[in-house]
Amino acid sequence: NDGVREIVEKAQENYFPKGLKITYANDQSERTIAQVDDLVNNIIFGVILVIGVLMFFLGFRNALFVGVAIPMSMFMSYMILASFGITLNTMVLFALVMGLGMLVDNGIVVVENVYSLYYKGMPLKEAAKQGIGEIAWPIIASTATTLAAFFPLGLWPGTMGKFMVYFPMTLSVVLFSSLFVALIINAMLTSQFMKTKENEMSRKGLILMSGILGGLGLVLVIVGFAGNINGFKGLGNLMIFFAMMLWFYKFVLVRAQDYFQRIILVWMETKYQKFLTYALGGFKPYAFVGGIFGVLILSFILVGIVKPNVLFFPENEPNQIMVYIEFPEGTDIKKTNAFVKEIEAKVYEVAKQYTVGDYNYMVETAVAQVGAGSGNPMTDGGAQNEMPHRGKVTLSMREFKFRKGQSSNDVMTEIREAIKGYPGVSIIVEKEQNGPPAGYPINIEISGEDYNEMLAEAERMRTFINNKNIPGIEELKIDVNKIKPGLTVTVDRFVAGQLGISTAQVGQTIRRSIFGEKASTYKEGKDDFEINVRLNEEQRNDKNVVFNQPITFRDQATGRLNQVPISALVSTQNNFSFNTIKRKNLKRVITVYSNVLQGYNGNNIVEKIKNELKDYQLPNEIQYNFTGEQEEQAKNMGFLIKALLIAIGGIILILVAQFNSISKPIIIMMAVLLSFGGVFLGMVIFKNDFIIIMTMMGIISLAGIVVNNAIVLIDYTQLLIDRRLREKGLDEDGLLNKREYCEVIIEGGKSRLRPVLLTAITTVLGLIPLAIGLNIDFFSLFIHYDPKIYLGGDNVIFWGPLAKTVIYGLIFATFLTLVIIPTLFYLLHKGKIRRKTKKKKQRKTLSTN
Repeated sequence: NDGVREIVEKAQENYFPKGLKITYANDQSERTIAQVDDLVNNIIFGVILVIGVLMFFLGFRNALFVGVAIPMSMFMSYMILASFGITLNTMVLFALVMGLGMLVDNGIVVVENVYSLYYKGMPLKEAAKQGIGEIAWPIIASTATTLAAFFPLGLWPGTMGKFMVYFPMTLSVVLFSSLFVALIINAMLTSQFMKTKENEMSRKGLILMSGILGGLGLVLVIVGFAGNINGFKGLGNLMIFFAMMLWFYKFVLVRAQDYFQRIILVWMETKYQKFLTYALGGFKPYAFVGGIFGVLILSFILVGIVKPNVLFFPENEPNQIMVYIEFPEGTDIKKTNAFVKEIEAKVYEVAKQYTVGDYNYMVETAVAQVGAGSGNPMTDGGAQNEMPHRGKVTLSMREFKFRKGQSSNDVMTEIREAIKGYPGVSIIVEKEQNGPPAGYPINIEISGEDYNEMLAEAERMRTFINNKNIPGIEELKIDVNKIKPGLTVTVDRFVAGQLGISTAQVGQTIRRSIFGEKASTYKEGKDDFEINVRLNEEQRNDKNVVFNQPITFRDQATGRLNQVPISALVSTQNNFSFNTIKRKNLKRVITVYSNVLQGYNGNNIVEKIKNELKDYQLPNEIQYNFTGEQEEQAKNMGFLIKALLIAIGGIILILVAQFNSISKPIIIMMAVLLSFGGVFLGMVIFKNDFIIIMTMMGIISLAGIVVNNAIVLIDYTQLLIDRRLREKGLDEDGLLNKREYCEVIIEGGKSRLRPVLLTAITTVLGLIPLAIGLNIDFFSLFIHYDPKIYLGGDNVIFWGPLAKTVIYGLIFATFLTLVIIPTLFYLLHKGKIRRKTKKKKQRKTLSTN
């Protein structure tokens, strides 16, 4: 963008005529930059929320130990991704937002475990060694399970895979980096600098530090304003802000943090301990487990009752509105141009409604084209050949934050209404596609061999569907028509044969005049350029000139060279031919297609069309299939279900290797399965759509995230059980009694409460800005004192469903981890005790007999 503008500015100064006005239309780079800026600001906002929560749970110093994982992991990730040749794009940035909460998980578990041992009186270095030793393998396993969940997404085939592959790749690199930071960097920092209690900052030290920061910041701000250097202004304001925060921390945050840790956190642990004790008593474990499975079944029933809209990709707000105009082939470009002007005026009339003074807050630029470059990429691949019968009007909308809360969908609907009712011309109103190309939502391919019969069937099917009056269909169109003007040229073989002229000579002469023939090759350096010769445009479009060309031949009787005009050898007849013939899998194909009107769901409309076509009869040699978006949707849904199964299989293998057991992985995978209930309940409660691509990616991501806390909890509880067995002089195969198991499981749950809550809260908070579309421009805030706060935008429309899926599932999974997994673990050991008691009774009975 900047490079192009720089070139244009230089050209305007040095080459273009003076007074020439240049404006930039349809500049999509600004929108891309805005999306990237929003994602970067989401990362900053997420970091602030995560560090804030860590500080309350762990204290300021320990929060910094964990917080250092964020910049270090991201820095490592940038280096690794750059070495793979991956550049920074919106997909990579979203993966960083998604990984923001997860990349501190390992650091949280490490720091919290070391702090817990150090707080109990163990020497600092010993606490660091033992603390990291206790949870090293569990966090390696938990990271491996998350990577196993994302790995299948890296195998995504087709165009969609090329678009989405950066997401699993970036997340995998980020998580690997966070594991390295947790086990190496955090281990070093905690062993050297951890304290159980912070030294209180003296008033003198506070004044000195805030004075230095504030003074230096003020100097930078003054220099920044004097030299108009934004970097100095931003850095100076940031330093002044930190100076002010030191006072806020000293007199407000320290007390709030102390109160939270001494009172609220202790109260939470006590309440949790009592609740878990209650849940493990008597028959209540069976009631809790049965109840949670009931909730899962209820969520499926509610989804069936509510029936949320099923979409392939999120329904985006138009950033571009295109009006495609198509006349029959052969229409003169002057006629097309006159009609496009008429449509253009109506489109502009709609756009003017959103003008305040001289400023249009909805439409940024408008461009009309006639001829070359005005094709529809959805039907002809955006071919740039000559198209005198086609035109296009393009409106580029302003960024979301400038639209004053108005939906650009309303503009598109108004344009559709304004340009209706023109017979004999095809007019399509579309918005830009969100994500990779998938085709029209209504796309019926009719295949066969006889093109005339297929075209007749396509017309009949279009009429049949139109007569059913299914609401939501914009206008059914056929991508082939038989109104392209043509000319049949018939050679009089008798006359030509008498003269010794072949039909090939006639055909070659006509072809040479219209399409040209290679005359020579022009070489420039290492490049070769063909030189083709043909009649100029006026002559090759003039039938008289083409057919009055002479054909040179040798008279067979005299041997002399003679010439005869082509018109003496041929007869011509005007006709109409197909404008195109398309093939798919060696069969000829004609497509009946349409957009869906705003407010209607394409999948529902297609389902209604399928029901109406159940008894529709076609000739035996002709078939029809629903393709386009429907075909892509089915293929990608099939892949995502396979990816979920592969992910679950990979997670189970890692869990079995970690625990050397089948029962513990089953308990953990039950938590994964049950967490889906939270996703569906969240969708029903908040009335969200089921977005096939985003929701399924969220579910797959959730499978990898949910197991992390479950692994750490079960592994730590098993560690406590093994210690209790050693105290009683029993080996690993020995068993405790029910009361002891209950005590150990409650102790394990209580000790893991902080890291479980922290990892869940940080992951959720890292995603909330994106899920609700809260946008704060931190760069503008510290440079221009304008935070530019607004809700919504392209990022939340596109990525929000994925973020919401993870949030719903993770909140529900936190309850599963803290209550249901300990309950299932207790029931597992209770069953082992019952089985052992039963075996003892059987042995006693046998010995008595």
